[in-house]
Parts: sequence; structure tokens; C-alpha cells
Amino acid sequence: MTPQERKDFAAEVAAAIKESETCLSSDEQQWVRLAIVKQEQSIKLRQAIIEKSLTSLIWSALAGMGYLLLDFARNGFK
Repeated sequence: MTPQERKDFAAEVAAAIKESETCLSSDEQQWVRLAIVKQEQSIKLRQAIIEKSLTSLIWSALAGMGYLLLDFARNGFK
């Protein structure tokens, strides 16, 4: 197959793909789109939960360290 024949073949395949109908009905296509959106939202929610959990863990650690420093400042080494 020459490069020109290969190029023509690729163009024919691309045109056939564009012309062909999908095998899903419009309701099924809508369901697939909604499922994709739902999955994207689920991923974003999971990321937000992880982010908030890590942030609260860091703040808790800082508060604990602050408490230890305050306790040390009040009582010193005994």
C-alpha cells in the first residue's frame, strides 16, 4: 500500500465513522452522559473530603502542639 493509498483509506474510514449512527438510542446516550457527569461529581466529592480531612488533621496537630507548648510554658520541667 502506497502512502497515498494509505492516506485515502484513512480519510474514507474517518468519513465512514462520522456518517455512522451510534448503536445507542437517544435515551441511552442521555443515560451514559448523566452517568459520566455523576462519576465526575463523585470524584470531585471524594477529593474534597480527602482535602478537608487532611486539613483538619493538620490543624489538630498544630492545636495539640500549641497545647503542649502552653503546658510547658506554664509548668516547665518538673
